[in-house]
Amino acid sequence: MIKEYDVVVVGAGHAGCEAANAAAMLGSSVLLVTMNMNTIAQMSCNPAMGGVAKGQILREIDALGGGSGIVSDLSAIQFRMLNRSKGPAMWSPRTQNDRMKFAEEWRLLLERNPNVDFWQDMCNGLLIENGRITGVKTSIGVEVKAKSVVLTNGTFLNGLIHLGEKQFGGGRAGERAATGITENLVELGFETGRMKTGTPPRVDGRSLDYSKMEEQPGDENPSKFSFSSTKALSKQRSCHITYTNPETHELLKEGFDRSPMFNGAIKSTGPRYCPSIEDKISRFAERDRHQIFVEPEGWNTIEIYVNGFSTSLPEEVQYKAMTSIPGFENVKMFRPGYAIEYDYFPPTQLKHTLETKKVENLFFAGQINGTTGYEEAACQGLMAGINAHRKVKEESAFILSRSEAYIGVLIDDLITKGTKEPYRMFTSRAEYRILLRQDNADLRLTPIGHAIGLATDEAMRKVELKTAGTEKLKKSLRKEGIAPDKANVLLSSVGSSPIDQQVKLSSLITRPKITMTDLLDISDDSKKLAEELTVEHEDIVDQAEIQLKYEGYINREEDVAKKMNRLEEVLIPEDLDYSKLASISAEGKEKLSELKPRTIGQASRISGVSPSDVSVLLVFLGR
Repeated sequence: MIKEYDVVVVGAGHAGCEAANAAAMLGSSVLLVTMNMNTIAQMSCNPAMGGVAKGQILREIDALGGGSGIVSDLSAIQFRMLNRSKGPAMWSPRTQNDRMKFAEEWRLLLERNPNVDFWQDMCNGLLIENGRITGVKTSIGVEVKAKSVVLTNGTFLNGLIHLGEKQFGGGRAGERAATGITENLVELGFETGRMKTGTPPRVDGRSLDYSKMEEQPGDENPSKFSFSSTKALSKQRSCHITYTNPETHELLKEGFDRSPMFNGAIKSTGPRYCPSIEDKISRFAERDRHQIFVEPEGWNTIEIYVNGFSTSLPEEVQYKAMTSIPGFENVKMFRPGYAIEYDYFPPTQLKHTLETKKVENLFFAGQINGTTGYEEAACQGLMAGINAHRKVKEESAFILSRSEAYIGVLIDDLITKGTKEPYRMFTSRAEYRILLRQDNADLRLTPIGHAIGLATDEAMRKVELKTAGTEKLKKSLRKEGIAPDKANVLLSSVGSSPIDQQVKLSSLITRPKITMTDLLDISDDSKKLAEELTVEHEDIVDQAEIQLKYEGYINREEDVAKKMNRLEEVLIPEDLDYSKLASISAEGKEKLSELKPRTIGQASRISGVSPSDVSVLLVFLGR
């Protein structure tokens, strides 16, 4: 009944959508298997995309040719660039999104892709022959033959929902858990574990008093995620901020004896950086208040997401505590928060391509790998989809290094270090974050995405215009001189030291508080050029400013990256028997044998492998 496919993707969340779309865009025949066609690209938790480091990931996905940036722009109701008070390495775009429109736009994007087929059913087993995946089987007895399979099961694998003392199976509120896959993989020798995440209550926005909260509007001049021709927002919806208080905390504590977090019902590890409200009160007892972000779920809905109030306490405790929060005195609750435990597979069992080491042509992406967050899942889905396609077509592996992308950092962290708690991305995880900015994701990655056939010719043309225009403007600023009498008016206005002789305009941009706008205001030739170039590409002026202002830092980081990348180029044979290398420490042998690093660079990042172990390896490999 169903034909054989190049790639079968199991699960239609953020990872599954990106995997299916990428493989199909590259030319593979793809079947997307989901338990419910009506919940494709469901935003299971908050209706927002991006944020610190996550915004960088989304722009990288878009630069490579993925869909999440476009879908985020089409469904945005607010845009904010976070951390603008810090350096550009920290700037992180974030959108508030219309939950229903986000899911609709992803489904439409997939339906417009002629190589994507859909099948609604639960996948409950894998078909494997001689260590290679050959397909999947479903709960109604259908077997689908496939050359490769990407598992993106999210929180559904043996999902268990906790609400106070109540427990019930489910992958999400109102949806059943997925069974069979974990047991199948364990039989094949995979190691598995349990993780936990949670979500807050949703409430009726009509019952809230916004006059008691702080308004949080979007940016005055909003930008967008995608480097394509999507439009920036012309109108936006505000979010609001309010706070818990000692009364709220006391009311919540009344339910602690019935909390699955504290009574032993939940045994797995939750996300460190997104704790539940009961966890915050317990861990940060010295604080008498915590921020609550009041986030609308869309343009036309009254439903509100209570960000910062994630909880699994009994529903009556949740409700009573919320009524003590300013603005929530008369709140009406639509649905309570809950916690969910689910199976994951430690990602050290994967290669850099996200293909499993034990079963050929089987790929894992998203929360199955121990990550948390839409953006982390989406970028894994994209990479798994690309590599599943390339493996089937007998093309080389597609891998991004740590100096090329946050995506490269995330995947390398996962497969090299593993994770004992839900992994989320931060700028601090990237050692080359000055290079990996959100503003230059297209310059870094669109040529790579275009070379493999995913990024469009139009996207590549825009990058070429941006690159050429940026270089022209930088050259003009380095050439154009400015006299002291003209420059010192500007310099004194920002409290900067005056000059006593003519200097090049570019030399002033490195001073604090001097912006490109300031320079162009006192310029002749460069101002005219900037106006001409901006018509070609609106980002040229900003890009030239960042590259000139931080040139020394960027050059230094590029030098360090080049030196480290030499170690990434030293490949280690897959069949190397570490037990025969007498000079390597016992722990080093154990870790190297278990993880089988691909390169010397990866080996050097494994916990327990010492610098002397790396030196022995280099000598053995003749380097």
